[in-house]
Amino acid sequence: TLRKQLKQKGYSFTSETDTEVMAVLVEDIMKTTGKDFVESVRLSLTMVAGAYGLVFIDQDNPDVIVGAKVGSPLLIAFGEENNEFFIGSDASAFLEYTKKVVYLNDGEFVEAHRDGKWMVSTLKGTQVVPEIAQLEITLNSLEKGGYPYFMLKEIMEQPTSIANCLRGRINYSDHRVRLGGLEKSWNGISVLDCILNAPRIIIVACGTSFHASLVGKYFIENFAKIPVQVEYASEFRYRNPVLEEGCVLIAVSQSGETADTLAAVKMASENKILCLGLVNTVGSSISRATDAGVYLHAGPEIGVASTKAFTAQVAVFALIALYLGQESVLSKNEMKEYISQLEILPKTVSLFLEKSLVNIEKVSNCFRYAQNFLFLGRGSNYPVALEGALKLKELSYIHAEGYHASEVRHGLIALVQDQLPAVFIAMKNSEYSQTVANIQEFVGRGGVAIAITDENNDELNELCEFVIELPHVQQSYSHSNTFLLPLLTVIPLQLLSYHIAVLRGCNVDKPRPRS
Repeated sequence: TLRKQLKQKGYSFTSETDTEVMAVLVEDIMKTTGKDFVESVRLSLTMVAGAYGLVFIDQDNPDVIVGAKVGSPLLIAFGEENNEFFIGSDASAFLEYTKKVVYLNDGEFVEAHRDGKWMVSTLKGTQVVPEIAQLEITLNSLEKGGYPYFMLKEIMEQPTSIANCLRGRINYSDHRVRLGGLEKSWNGISVLDCILNAPRIIIVACGTSFHASLVGKYFIENFAKIPVQVEYASEFRYRNPVLEEGCVLIAVSQSGETADTLAAVKMASENKILCLGLVNTVGSSISRATDAGVYLHAGPEIGVASTKAFTAQVAVFALIALYLGQESVLSKNEMKEYISQLEILPKTVSLFLEKSLVNIEKVSNCFRYAQNFLFLGRGSNYPVALEGALKLKELSYIHAEGYHASEVRHGLIALVQDQLPAVFIAMKNSEYSQTVANIQEFVGRGGVAIAITDENNDELNELCEFVIELPHVQQSYSHSNTFLLPLLTVIPLQLLSYHIAVLRGCNVDKPRPRS
């Protein structure tokens, strides 16, 4: 290894980090080859493998700074003065000083000099002419705005973030969806036609984005009748997936920098597969690596545990499904109904947040000392149950499991014991009676049930310890029982996880595994 080789040359190390190895390697190249600092850095990067986002400065020549990236985000920003530069992995770090940035691509190398000169090139030295982008985020969006945590602020922002996600993409007069990011051509064929004629759509994502993608599968298969396969990007990239001609890949990531998801995009592109991006961060690596896509416009998400990005991703999947369905399967009357539901969605979410905070705090206080927790849902609310379990375990370190309610009898019921809490998503749709039966069996074995159900549904009051009511959503047509509910049912789970974690003394903005 490089570390071993450098030790044999007499160099010593004070840490086990690869970063220190790179610094020592550059020093050795400068001493042994006589190359200047910039060219020594460039040569050193040709000798390493793997993902990195690195910035170098020479203490003996501090008038030049050098950066390079492969697989990790890196960008250069330009201050008000001609000789003012910033290099970092996240634009929010220097938003106070400038909004002009250049996003580096993999294998690119940037050097900035104190006299105002700067240049982007490849590792081989070929000069690149980059595009200077303008940041759209504001300083206010990076502040807590009076909330104790960014996570709570971002939960409460969801009416606005969903509205921003929908804005300009729906024509309410003719009840049609327009997605400019998909109105492109690929290999001489419109992206829309490529998707409509695809034998299947493959969605790759990780974590919360994976759960949103599972909801997206329900939407697209219901409204566009195109088969959808959802894969963990971390698994997809390491196996030998079948990528038949004509299939389409959708990469989903809040940051647009998720390494496994980006690797999956590169694999699909190498196999000549149309790749679409569904990301929040403008100019991110995934947005630049894909052929077309849709931005979330949810605004920056500072809290580590994703909340408003999940609902924005689900909202965008709803738009994509309707965008495809209006060209193939859905009638004008159906489109009118679905779009009318989308139109009132931000107000519906706002209404729930206004009415339910106190009740959810009360529920959270009763379960702050729980050691285990279950979340159960059916249909498109099954991914919501998975997301609820992820949020609770991520924030409060309570062991939590998300489960499909129809599978309770296949093993899970054996684990039910006295006082085990479980959240049941029991909306009054076509699966309601089966979910009630699950609750009855669970309570009969000593479990404590928390129900999320429709407003004014008092049928569960005696059966469940707590009932959280959601505003009524009009349902009609055959697919409406899977439409929009995940955008509502996930919010009480976000709040429940938040309040339990705070009551347990956890830092919800920086959970333990990532802080």
